[in-house]
Amino acid sequence: MTVHVLFVCTGNTCRSPLAEAIARRLIAERSLDVTVASAGTSALHGAPASDGSLLVGLERSFDLSRHRARRLTSELVDEADLVLGMATHHVECAHDLGGQEKVFLLTDYALRRVTGRSIADPFGGAVDQYRRMADELEQELARVVERLAAEPPPGSS
Repeated sequence: MTVHVLFVCTGNTCRSPLAEAIARRLIAERSLDVTVASAGTSALHGAPASDGSLLVGLERSFDLSRHRARRLTSELVDEADLVLGMATHHVECAHDLGGQEKVFLLTDYALRRVTGRSIADPFGGAVDQYRRMADELEQELARVVERLAAEPPPGSS
């Protein structure tokens, strides 16, 4: 059965689109039956990926030029088997939309323990902030994909 993972950040233009692209590559390398998507708690529908994420994506061979932001909805939360927020605020929003047992902070899910550590939002910052964010996402998502390969997420069947 296909597992559906949803990444959530604020605007769906920086962290979550890059997380989606990184995860998609890692999942393909492992040939896992997992799909990924992203959304933002305050997304402006149809907005492109930020310039910083576009640039860092290209540096790492990810083309985010077709990405368009979308707002987090209860339907998106319901369709997902696993929702991973970049910060506690994103987790709380997804909980409020009905996610409960399938919503986690990305770093908590990756490490299998409560860390409370957010992935820093580089929006409006220098390209080096975007690079640091991408480095952190690559590290955490490698753990997430390893966990997905070993065990199904809560609530998936």
